[in-house]
Amino acid sequence: MKRNISLLLSFMVYFSVKAQTNTSTDSITQRSLFQKFKPEFEKYEKQHGNYIQTDNVKMHYLEWGNKKNPTLVWIPGTYSNGYELYEIIDQLVKMNLHVIAIDYYGHGFTPIPSKNLSVYHVADDIKFLLDKMNIKKAIIGGWSRGGTISSAFYDAYPEMVQALILEDGGSVAWDFQAKAANIGKDIEETKQYYVNKKEMIFDNEFDAYWFMYNNWGIKGKEKEKLKKEIFTSYARIKKNTNGKYEINPGAEELTGENSAEENIAIIYTPFTSKTAFGASTHQLNPKIIYRNLNKPLLILDPVSKNDWFDFKEENDKLTEEHKPFIVHKVYENTWHGVKDERPNDVVNDIKTFLLNNKLIK
Repeated sequence: MKRNISLLLSFMVYFSVKAQTNTSTDSITQRSLFQKFKPEFEKYEKQHGNYIQTDNVKMHYLEWGNKKNPTLVWIPGTYSNGYELYEIIDQLVKMNLHVIAIDYYGHGFTPIPSKNLSVYHVADDIKFLLDKMNIKKAIIGGWSRGGTISSAFYDAYPEMVQALILEDGGSVAWDFQAKAANIGKDIEETKQYYVNKKEMIFDNEFDAYWFMYNNWGIKGKEKEKLKKEIFTSYARIKKNTNGKYEINPGAEELTGENSAEENIAIIYTPFTSKTAFGASTHQLNPKIIYRNLNKPLLILDPVSKNDWFDFKEENDKLTEEHKPFIVHKVYENTWHGVKDERPNDVVNDIKTFLLNNKLIK
């Protein structure tokens, strides 16, 4: 529960949401960049963005590289989207990879279906896309919840997986540290969080971005790293029916993080949850999914004093159980977003992993 609340605090913190337009130098600079990059983003989206109608949704995805090369399917983290790869995509393509980054329900440009769908339905969407592209096997990877969906894909379609890359998610069950003795306290903390939580609705796109800039770890970033954040933000911000702007509208309901009742249900009584997507995330158990692992698996594991997902010990155990197949890379003093904080190290580790397993030349 505490890890789940830490994630929520990062994205939906206890701040007043009505972003105030101020005249600070930083605000003026960011407003200028936010306006400046929009035409470039639209051109980039036109070049790399695509849609496919699956059995579940009209799914948006980004695509780079030569389709004749080995395919890497990347699944982004919660409240992110395919643009999270922007900073490292050129290096991945230079490895002679064909890269697809999908947007799952309520993220990026993929809408939320009316049906109550799970993370396994996203796996079905990915299979649908690969089948349409006549791709028999792919390297499957993802960050955070995207790693969980990667594991669901392996569970459902192991014959289509050449290898897996899990960035701080998917290798360990979300709630493995939850203790019965702490349930009462955790529930009370969750309820208090939602008492203080404010609605995130903005008058214009920049105000929504300015909120993310100040509260989602964007402030202080520069050059391509900042540009990646702005591109990712464009894909997050949507206009609602009232003419206001929201960040990933509906995504909190999808994940079960929109109310104390749902947040508690997805962890402690998942079969009573209204959202199959959130509940299935918490029900997924990598110990079972990887019991007969026979594919190469790279775990990108950040460790720090503020670690949201303290997975190292469990990742060590999983690695020990499947020594021939798992490479466990530990990144000391690194935040949850490994490829954001240490992009060059991540690229080098991915390249070494793929070369050693003869998946690229």
